[in-house]
Amino acid sequence: MKLKTLLTIALIGLAGLAGVSAAPIKIAYSDWPGYTVLEVAKQKGWFKDAGLDVDLVWFDYLPSIDAFSAGKVDAVTIVASDALVTGASGGKSKIIALLDYSEGSDMIVGVPGINSIKDLKGKKIGIEVTLVEHMLLLQALKDNGMSQSDVELVNTATDKTPETLASGKVAAIGAWYPISGQALKQVPGSKKLFTSAEAKGLIYDVLAVSPTSYAAHKEEWAKIAAVYYKCVDYLKDPKTADDAVKIMAAKAGADAAEYAKNIPGTHFLTLAEAKAAFKKGPGLDSIYGSMAIGNKFNLDNAVYKESQKPESYLVPGVVKGLK
Repeated sequence: MKLKTLLTIALIGLAGLAGVSAAPIKIAYSDWPGYTVLEVAKQKGWFKDAGLDVDLVWFDYLPSIDAFSAGKVDAVTIVASDALVTGASGGKSKIIALLDYSEGSDMIVGVPGINSIKDLKGKKIGIEVTLVEHMLLLQALKDNGMSQSDVELVNTATDKTPETLASGKVAAIGAWYPISGQALKQVPGSKKLFTSAEAKGLIYDVLAVSPTSYAAHKEEWAKIAAVYYKCVDYLKDPKTADDAVKIMAAKAGADAAEYAKNIPGTHFLTLAEAKAAFKKGPGLDSIYGSMAIGNKFNLDNAVYKESQKPESYLVPGVVKGLK
């Protein structure tokens, strides 16, 4: 009787442990194309095929970061420099995969009559201060022999930039897709003055995982990274690209044809390209170099006080171990 009781207790205990391990891995993602491509894996059942129980949780971008910081999800798709900001405030992460870099979708848009960055001297620019468009603007000014002191920044929520541009109160705005496209449509005659295609690698997007989840599920995270690059291959393959775009556009609530036109603005990294970007170097072709620039930007703009070390976030071994 005693032995039977002990066996029963043991079995109950194992069942409890199985229940804990069976909890899905939660990943927060939002409407940037480099993140939304994960929807392909969800629709195709690729996570299950890999033996994974993954719950993709849809958010707007900033709420997705808040959910990660609050421990409500295991990982978040995020701009690399924003991962530093989140980490500096306590939401540390391990960056296990490089997803993409912006190649035109982030842009500085000028009103009619403003034809270049140099035309912005002494003018007002609507931009969400300390976010990536601010960093892009500084790069644009630097490339044109100017600095932030040459313009006046008007702190503007990114989703409000199209109406701000239309108001005539600013000469230009900074925004990312799809909001950048909305601004161009809303103000006839407006034009792109500078885009992330002129600063490739300045804005990397990554998969940032909580250190606790990464330590507990290293094998699963390697499989998840592999599934991501499978999605990228599916999107890049001419035979399946249309299907991928339809899936992504539907999730983002966009017209597939219009969405397809904007896909080139995001450089989706293949596995081989991600491996190359994980090599240490000072330039924008390396995630280390890019994050060092992001760290300096955050310090210069008092986003945080204590310098963050990119190498303490980056886990190149996951991607480098994939084939």
